[in-house]
Amino acid sequence: MKQQRGLGRGLNALLSDELVSAANDKEEIIKIVDINEIEPNFGQPRKNFDEEELKELSSSILEHGILQPLIVREKNNKYEIVAGERRYRAARMAKITEVPVIIKSFTEQQTLEIAVVENVQRSDLNAMELACAYSLLMERFDLTQEQVADKVGKSRASVANIMRLLNLTTYVQEKLRTDEITFGHARALLALKDNKVQKQVTDLINEKSLSVRETERYIQALLNNKKEKKPEEKVKTNPFYRELQETLQKALGTKVVISKGAKKGKIEIEYYSDEELSRIIELISMN
Repeated sequence: MKQQRGLGRGLNALLSDELVSAANDKEEIIKIVDINEIEPNFGQPRKNFDEEELKELSSSILEHGILQPLIVREKNNKYEIVAGERRYRAARMAKITEVPVIIKSFTEQQTLEIAVVENVQRSDLNAMELACAYSLLMERFDLTQEQVADKVGKSRASVANIMRLLNLTTYVQEKLRTDEITFGHARALLALKDNKVQKQVTDLINEKSLSVRETERYIQALLNNKKEKKPEEKVKTNPFYRELQETLQKALGTKVVISKGAKKGKIEIEYYSDEELSRIIELISMN
């Protein structure tokens, strides 16, 4: 009886003005379906689901029903989840046999975009999952970083910074994916170009429970020990260079470092892909 009461409340949620309006759309169908007719989307960017959170959601579903229908599309005589995999998993855990769904006609690209956006908006994806999701969008559908940024509601710089994580070794990426290190740790590790050293420092982070700041200081010390040349004058000591540096960063949309040695200076412009390099060169050429 408890299960039926939950389903009834979930069904009542379908009668909201928003969903009734959606039902009038010829490309949308609202119905209750057998949970065994539903399949997860294997392209779903989120791979890790917290067991305790699922148990809590499962208890809520038993008590109140599924208040927000799953969004699905028809595929191979079944329904593939577009949005709502947490609810699906929690419903199975609660042994719910039928669930409310909205059936829509989505392309492969739309399905992936919605899955990414749903997770981004709820902050459910960790940084590594997000990087892989952005990369998948770009590779499968030939999108630029800027187009991905527009679709997920983020800045291009934010997307570029996340995608830099793909430059880490597979070992480090997995540690980030499983939350054994944080995004801050991973960003610090990007400064290490030697794969072996990346692994060693990653293990040290876990062994010593290093904070992000401690990790940054440790990595900086490693890099400084490798430098034999005289350090160049820091830009921050010269207001003129600092102002020029900030102007260039705003114009190019990426990090710029201006440094001055005893006899010569240099300008360093960071880029994270061939596409971004082309964009920077185009901006410079226009000026």
